[in-house]
Amino acid sequence: MANDKFNWKDKEVLISGGTGSLGKALTKILLECFHPKGIRIFSRDEFKQWEIKNELSKTFPRAPVAFLIGDIRDRKRLELATKRVDIFIHASALKQVPSCEDNPLETIQTNIIGAQNVIYASLENNIKKVIGISSDKAVTPINLYGATKMCAEKLFIGSHVYGGDKGPKFSIVRYGNVIGSRGSIVPLFKKQHAETGKITITDKRMTRFWITLEEVSRFILQAIEDMEGSEIFIPRMPSATVLTMARAICPDSKIEFIGSRPGEKLHERLIAKEESIRTTSNMGKNRFEIRTNVNLPSDEFEYTSINNTQWLTVEQIRKMIGDKYDNKTL
Repeated sequence: MANDKFNWKDKEVLISGGTGSLGKALTKILLECFHPKGIRIFSRDEFKQWEIKNELSKTFPRAPVAFLIGDIRDRKRLELATKRVDIFIHASALKQVPSCEDNPLETIQTNIIGAQNVIYASLENNIKKVIGISSDKAVTPINLYGATKMCAEKLFIGSHVYGGDKGPKFSIVRYGNVIGSRGSIVPLFKKQHAETGKITITDKRMTRFWITLEEVSRFILQAIEDMEGSEIFIPRMPSATVLTMARAICPDSKIEFIGSRPGEKLHERLIAKEESIRTTSNMGKNRFEIRTNVNLPSDEFEYTSINNTQWLTVEQIRKMIGDKYDNKTL
């Protein structure tokens, strides 16, 4: 995976939202495989930081990890936290669609204003590479969460111009649902089954993209090595219907169909037709790359969870759920 020209060992890495499922997985892989000079975990939750610190002390007792309490809404705190940082992975966001719908201003403050603060801090401290974590919901958004992530993408890609040739490089990683992350349907279905013997699905036709925490973490690190600025990196991801997911997770459970929620799509989209003319397919690294300032001589297409050529079986889903990089352990 590693780029021979990229040396992680002399890099200071900061992860905003670092106590989340993705931040924990990234920290583990960085410590196990890449040995950076240092890692800074930046988040608001002191209890989660305490939990992770205790877990790390058992597995990586001398890990060069610092824990910084702060909020990406606080520009000055962020500027202080990012001094002498080389790599900034911006994973902090409000993500739950219903919660975002009910709290629109709070979502905007964190997902949009917070992203702009990340940009300010990165420019102020001349951070070499800054990568923002986005979502399939940013593509033709129909809910507030998706709309804020679309705005954050535009802010990141548009800010590359301020860095110039020698300043910070800004890029985006956009992907779908992560199996095993906090808030995913895996723990939700298991909880519903344990409590009631049944699980709820909004629509049996619903499809989603799926990826494991380890896969997406390694994808992000590879994108950091390869990024030149202004790219949107998208992994090729398999699809599955939510009904197939239910059968894989809780095969003996009864299923109740409750109808779609406000802001919920029947199928997910990772590349819109309008973006496809700026998209290249890198088969060697199993990804798409959107170059926002270039039109390419290619046919228009959409990359959606329903028109996908890769579909997961029940057995494959169960293997993915067993991924050791879950949200419970480091």
